[in-house]
Amino acid sequence: MKIPRIMLAAPNSGSGKTLITCGLLQALKNKGRNLASFKCGPDYIDPLFHTRVLGVPSRNLDTYFSGRELTRTLFGTHAQQADLAVMEGVMGFYDGVAGVTLTASSWELADVTDTSVILVVNMRGMSLSVAALIQGFMQMQPESHIGGVILNQTSEFMCRQLEPVIKERCGIPVLGFVPKVTECVIESRHLGLVTPAELTDLQERIEKLAEILTDTLDLEAIIRLAEDAPDFTWTPLEQFLPREYQEQSAQVKALSAETLRIGVAKDEAFCFYYEDNLDLLRMLGAETVFFSPLHDQKLPENLQGLLIGGGYPELYAKQLSENESMRRDIREKITAGMPYLAECGGFMYLHESMEDMQTCRWPMAGVLKGNAYYTGKLGRFGYVELTAKEDQMLCKNGERIKAHEFHYFDSTENGAAFYATKPKRSRGWECIQAGNVYAAGFPHLYYYSNPRFAANFVEACRRYDR
Repeated sequence: MKIPRIMLAAPNSGSGKTLITCGLLQALKNKGRNLASFKCGPDYIDPLFHTRVLGVPSRNLDTYFSGRELTRTLFGTHAQQADLAVMEGVMGFYDGVAGVTLTASSWELADVTDTSVILVVNMRGMSLSVAALIQGFMQMQPESHIGGVILNQTSEFMCRQLEPVIKERCGIPVLGFVPKVTECVIESRHLGLVTPAELTDLQERIEKLAEILTDTLDLEAIIRLAEDAPDFTWTPLEQFLPREYQEQSAQVKALSAETLRIGVAKDEAFCFYYEDNLDLLRMLGAETVFFSPLHDQKLPENLQGLLIGGGYPELYAKQLSENESMRRDIREKITAGMPYLAECGGFMYLHESMEDMQTCRWPMAGVLKGNAYYTGKLGRFGYVELTAKEDQMLCKNGERIKAHEFHYFDSTENGAAFYATKPKRSRGWECIQAGNVYAAGFPHLYYYSNPRFAANFVEACRRYDR
């Protein structure tokens, strides 16, 4: 089908692509466009920001997690209801896994989805040299997919001076410029942690940025570039499910989701989820029921499983600890055998205790032994592939799933049910506490990299229900 689409990418991080993507989405939204937004890579924060602040549905697309064909399917599935899809790249355009491959790079996603790329170039300290930079990026691969450029942090005068040179030397149009917009800058803390007061302020900033971009970018040319994208085809998503779910799809649908309810922690403290993970649980017959460990006094009724994802529990340690009735209810349900998955912040919450950012220790749910403590530095950051060292709820010994880690905390009891290895690297470590009805650790699992894991979790919940 016809899916108009573009990607905003950049030569390097810090070029302004996130800010410009937000402003462009708002500007296109103001023109009445029905949008879908996508973030290249494993970052669950930018899609959360796009959805919460801009009101634009947003998903991750990551070829390390899902390969070429499934990535195409996830894109097509989520973009088909929109009349224009906007992808935001990650890091530098060609920067992939391990820093020396194209795997999971913005370029690979553009190649997989056959999407034209608008290169956002920060002009600070540069003028004519920008043409050489653009030429280099266009010549790096036989098909670069670069179809236009936006000059960031420059003046209209300089943009007009360079426009014919770039057109002549590089063969692509300059689609506009962005002046310095210090009053519209989005700070890193805003991307994931948005209070109601911050939300109003951010929406005002982005609306102001959208007004500026409406004047400085050629929005009609950007829309034409998106509409020139070739027709898009993809494999139905159901074909990536475990075989028995493909063969018994009617039966799975007949298993009323109302009889299998998985509680999902979701509030200011727990907000990091891959939406495709939740969708997969629903496709496998589960209903996701949201609850708040911060604000609710107890779990929702009639649950057969629990999912507690990542987020910022360390910023709410006092409130989480003081909500004793919720901690007690979770502990009692899990002790009685309810299956659960806990990742990163959720893993920390289930500990006996957890430190906050000031290293004050607070009692937590007490499901798992140990203390979660602040290290002051980013640990075990990046992609990992997990290999099971023993049979447990999610899989059998030797089975694998891909994941991502990003945390400034550690645990005195990380577990040893899996062995994590860095792609293209020799580094590895043991992780995750797991058993017949649970798995808990720092890695954020991406279920579609091995849907069997999600299916096994759902089946554990069914056994508990029975």
